[in-house]
Amino acid sequence: MRFARVRSGLAESFDDVDAIALDANGRELFTSGNPDRPMYYRSAIKPFQALAARRTGLVLPPEHLALTCASHHGYPVHIAIVRQILSNAGITEASLRTTPDRPLARRANADLISKGDRSRRSILHNCSGKHAGWLAACVHTGWDLDTYLEPNHPIQTSIVEIVHEFTGINPLPVGVDGCGAPTLRGSIRGLAKAFIRLDTEEEMEPIADVMARFPSLITDNVAANGRIGAMWGGPQKGGAEGSYAMVRHGVAIATKSMSGDGDVACSAALHVADRLGMLTDAMRTTLDPQLNQPVMGAGRSVGNLVLVNA
Repeated sequence: MRFARVRSGLAESFDDVDAIALDANGRELFTSGNPDRPMYYRSAIKPFQALAARRTGLVLPPEHLALTCASHHGYPVHIAIVRQILSNAGITEASLRTTPDRPLARRANADLISKGDRSRRSILHNCSGKHAGWLAACVHTGWDLDTYLEPNHPIQTSIVEIVHEFTGINPLPVGVDGCGAPTLRGSIRGLAKAFIRLDTEEEMEPIADVMARFPSLITDNVAANGRIGAMWGGPQKGGAEGSYAMVRHGVAIATKSMSGDGDVACSAALHVADRLGMLTDAMRTTLDPQLNQPVMGAGRSVGNLVLVNA
């Protein structure tokens, strides 16, 4: 798929997107670009990283489980739930090894600044929920807390096994993600295969349920993927550098923007869903800003992201 950013009739930039859609039998419903191109899943694989914590026997309330799958934007509700996950495990945010950061959401960041808080803290990182879930699992099993991000730690080796199991692709050797955790490699075909199983396997049902029920906990509901999550009716998840996946009713769609633009990846996924007849008129109308993203100039729309070919 190829998109162009058109401003006053001139296409000023282009973005190629790898895309694939699979059904529950693994049949290809749509492909574009190279769905087998090697890439890192980044945060798009978080539902399966969360499964590693659940497989230890850790049981979390639904909202807490949602935060372990989230790339949250640092609003007070997100931070409060992360703190509660840690508190219920008998530990504090001092145990987090996430990279000290600021909230992703401008409003959440501005709110802290208005209170005189300009610090970078581990709990403010968008992956702190994932890390809190891992730490709670380590407390539950008696695993070491200080080394939970090391590739040879039991929680991380379990994640490698799970991602291999669900994607069919060996994710080794791992890289290092922005939060400091090992990041898994594969392809968007592997990501789509995993999301099919997220939607169809009993073990994944609690994770799929909270991702669909609490899109504003998974991300910011004003972000492109958050807006999609509020309307889609199934699990969806974005990752850094333009990876994205969504699934509903046994059809999984995965996309990867070659420029690393997550909003373009979201737009591409919606176009694939529309082509497959998965968008209602109401969804198409409500999600028009995500399907046909505006190009802004001086605070107003002066063009659009246009699908050139697929």
